Amino acid sequence: MLDGLYITIFNHYKKTLGKRSLGIALFYINFLELSIILALAAFFLAFARQMKMSVMSSGKFWVLYSLIVIFVVFKNWVRYNGKKRNILNAKQKRKQNSIYALWLLPIGCIAIALILIQAQ
Repeated sequence: MLDGLYITIFNHYKKTLGKRSLGIALFYINFLELSIILALAAFFLAFARQMKMSVMSSGKFWVLYSLIVIFVVFKNWVRYNGKKRNILNAKQKRKQNSIYALWLLPIGCIAIALILIQAQ
């Protein structure tokens, strides 16, 4: 699923920006993946607090999230450079997704995460 979104963003910006589209697509996939992880983590943290379970403190939560951020950025940097991107581009079926909907997806995940963090 994320591979298709990466290639869609890459192909959309490749027409106008050329090589800079690689950085934009990589930023998008990192932003999307990290916002989804943040929304899931905020949900589980809020759920644990509502159930009166002492899972982890807020400081430990942010430290763990920052470690996950470093891992995800490195994973995506390795994954979407070179041969893998060319293979994904060749395999992709040419269906058009709205570029605005693609950019609203991670913003919506962050909004949900902020609401859940405030619910603690």
